[in-house]
Amino acid sequence: MATARFVWIELMTGDLSAATAFYTSVVGWSTRDAGTPGMDYTLLTTGDAPAAGMMQTPAALKAIGAPSAWSGYVAVDDVDAMSARVLQAGGKVLRPADDIPGIGRFAVVADPQGASFMLFKPSRSEAPPVLPKPGAIGTTNWHELRAMDGAAVFEFYASLFGWTKGEAHSIGDMGTYQVFEIDGVPAGGIVTKEASAPRPGWRYYFSVDAIDAAAQRVTAHGGTIEMAPILAGGGWILHARDPQGAVFSLASMTK
Repeated sequence: MATARFVWIELMTGDLSAATAFYTSVVGWSTRDAGTPGMDYTLLTTGDAPAAGMMQTPAALKAIGAPSAWSGYVAVDDVDAMSARVLQAGGKVLRPADDIPGIGRFAVVADPQGASFMLFKPSRSEAPPVLPKPGAIGTTNWHELRAMDGAAVFEFYASLFGWTKGEAHSIGDMGTYQVFEIDGVPAGGIVTKEASAPRPGWRYYFSVDAIDAAAQRVTAHGGTIEMAPILAGGGWILHARDPQGAVFSLASMTK
């Protein structure tokens, strides 16, 4: 199996119109309809290239209180087989493998500590879409798991996807921030979550022009800054929450 990597980021939101206005203003994305038959799905684009997607939370999920949240899709060679491996490794299958007509096959799964993500294999026979250049405004440049126990859950992802350990950094009361690498390239980090965080989960970092200006846009458009800009890894980052409650982070090389 080719080393698994995040290939798509998607927001499921309780208010699609409001979320569209927020993220186009804050991150700088443009939007267009995905053109998927029978499905209202919005593409967030950098130039003409798709960078992420958004959809309204389905009524059935909204009725049971499903929160607005970003999710990531990890590419695998066989969604059904990998779903079985998730179960064998102590995880859960939250939605069994199913097809998105003309797009691909997917499943919603969770690691043994409850953080969810998607498995995905594209089915398109035509050439894949042209994606934004790495580091371009609006691209996802980091994937971070806030786990119940970061050290314990690392082996789950390593055994399934072949991710390897990169640098490790001590971050005080939260213990060790463990960078994971995909094909030898740093792709994200795994850390034990703060005690105050209600649940474990993945957090995604979006590239913006300048971090201070982006922070101002977050609050000006109804979002909340959860961690003010700090210098990390040679660039600037912040943590935020959109008006519907979905958490996300922003990153820039410019203050």
